[in-house]
Amino acid sequence: MISENSQLVLQGIAPVPHLGIVRAFGADAANFLHNQLTNDVLLMKEGECRLAAFCNAKGRMQASFVVYKRSPEEVFLICRRDLIAQTIKRLSMFVMRAKATLNDATDEFQLLGLAGDAVTQSLSGSASAGLLDVAPWQRHAVGLADVLTLYPAFGQSRALWLAPKDTAAPAGSALSADAWQVGEVMSGIAWVEQATFEAFVPQMLNYESVDGVNFKKGCYPGQEIVARSQFRGTLKRRAFIVQSTVPMAAGQEVFSSLDAAQPCGLIGQAAQDGAVCVAIAELQLSATENSSLHLAASDGAVLQLLPLPYALRDDI
Repeated sequence: MISENSQLVLQGIAPVPHLGIVRAFGADAANFLHNQLTNDVLLMKEGECRLAAFCNAKGRMQASFVVYKRSPEEVFLICRRDLIAQTIKRLSMFVMRAKATLNDATDEFQLLGLAGDAVTQSLSGSASAGLLDVAPWQRHAVGLADVLTLYPAFGQSRALWLAPKDTAAPAGSALSADAWQVGEVMSGIAWVEQATFEAFVPQMLNYESVDGVNFKKGCYPGQEIVARSQFRGTLKRRAFIVQSTVPMAAGQEVFSSLDAAQPCGLIGQAAQDGAVCVAIAELQLSATENSSLHLAASDGAVLQLLPLPYALRDDI
């Protein structure tokens, strides 16, 4: 179990087999994605990365990405691997006459997770080594590789290491895939995956609080719903980090002890490493007060709330 004061060691280089890469390329690739995603892709400079989501017309998230503008005509969308085929198919429906092509580039590149000292050690070989900027959504070139920084977890820096397939992997201690995914959960930012396809609007996963939504950009599928959720009344559902004594899974319902009939939330992403069982749960705010939370039923395993590593933004 994790206490509120825990600073578990999250150090090393991890495989990330649950992630893959969608490549969009062509003269209109950035403009096309700008019109489909929740963040501003058109104004991204070459070498920048951002968090974004792809929604349906009702504002429900069909996929989430770390968007990396590799060149003026090539944009990478790093996302859950189980959504790649259908995401390419759905995005391709909107290409129309745009000069943009989408494909699965996962097998052409190495993608690794870096945590703790592995991040700073990798950045020491970058062109901006003197800065060592580990703030989230930064990109650093390290030889043929790109290091894309993410939100921290357990107080440790995290990043994705992206390089052509035949590039030598960075040196460093090994971190298990399970430990890396615990770190993903503890960062408070959930990936959309097959089990949660179209389950959430971005604010239900706090995406507006972690720079995943731009409310000043133009239209995209679901934009009106996303904007209305933000600016008309108080948001009533949010993402929280929870832990339990039993493993959890994305898509499982959460119940309050005060209502056995209706679920009060949904597990968005879950991870387990040994005895550590944690998850990001989307919950009704009212259910987090004056009641206990339970997995799958009102008398199921108890879920304990843990603090988020970032502040929720009330004003955008």
